[in-house]
Amino acid sequence: MSLEILWLALLGLLLAGYFVLGGYDYGVQMLHPFLGGRSNRAKGAKRASRNAALDAIAPFFLGNEVWLVTFTGVLFGAFPHLEGSLLSGLYPLIVAILVGLVLGNAAIQLRGRADSALGRRWWDALIVFGGALPAVCWGLVLGLLLHGLPRRADGSFHIGVGEVLTPFVVACGLTTALLFAAHGAAFAALRSSPEVAFRARHLGIGLLRAAGAMGCLPLLLTLFGAGAAMTNRATSAALAALLAAALGSAWWSLTRGHHVRAFAATCCATVLPVALVGAGHYPYVLIDAAGGGMTIGHAVTDGVTLKILTVFGVVLIPVILAYQSWSWWAFRGRTGERHPSYF
Repeated sequence: MSLEILWLALLGLLLAGYFVLGGYDYGVQMLHPFLGGRSNRAKGAKRASRNAALDAIAPFFLGNEVWLVTFTGVLFGAFPHLEGSLLSGLYPLIVAILVGLVLGNAAIQLRGRADSALGRRWWDALIVFGGALPAVCWGLVLGLLLHGLPRRADGSFHIGVGEVLTPFVVACGLTTALLFAAHGAAFAALRSSPEVAFRARHLGIGLLRAAGAMGCLPLLLTLFGAGAAMTNRATSAALAALLAAALGSAWWSLTRGHHVRAFAATCCATVLPVALVGAGHYPYVLIDAAGGGMTIGHAVTDGVTLKILTVFGVVLIPVILAYQSWSWWAFRGRTGERHPSYF
């Protein structure tokens, strides 16, 4: 395996890992208002229940951003030409993702300091907004990458409102948001107290149905020639089938109360869209609407730089994986059983 392929696989692995880890953060944030119980509950109990849902992601949500930072570092270092085209072309969506991350993370940490019910409602709204905005925008990015970006005469890629607000791209955005919400529900069902887990399970069942139904629209648009422009159609079809199977497995597991299996299935479902972009377009890393694009050979840096980066990667990547494994082990178990409330 060449260094170019190795670093491309690492780039995809880091983004897929962030979709798994950041995806359940987004999902729990979006579901935060719906995990507080019925309106006839006492206010204190309802507030504690909502905090229990946030406690599920509390030990992880800042550490999960390391995967996004590492992905960006690899993109800048190993694929500078791809970075220059991708980030400049998708600049509005990238900024929206970062705004959502900052607002959501701040709201999660500051909500507990609000002294009034109105203040807590404002922070609650920002928590939901901080989860929904990046989730939708990541889906829009995936839709644009699958469909192809318009290319200017000078070779640069650029998007406008017209390219984003197409049925295929919008459907991808909504499907991804629903998928992340279902992923967050599966995570809350696995990590939260039994009462919150019960509500998260039923929310997850409905969200998985909605994600599957919404996901049919991009597929139909692709079949009719108005959707994704895939280079490797057989590989793409196989990955799409695996995605449908993962959603079905997650739904089946949640309906029967198998929370570990359901979360494992939603993890697979969040990874597969990244694999669909990478493997479905290979050897292109970025395609344009006309059917051409940027190949891995044009996107990657020179061989000497890759060798230097490999030395650092051999050290840093195991450290990241070891930290992630340790944090999951240290904070294992349901909230309220082994650990105090964080908010």
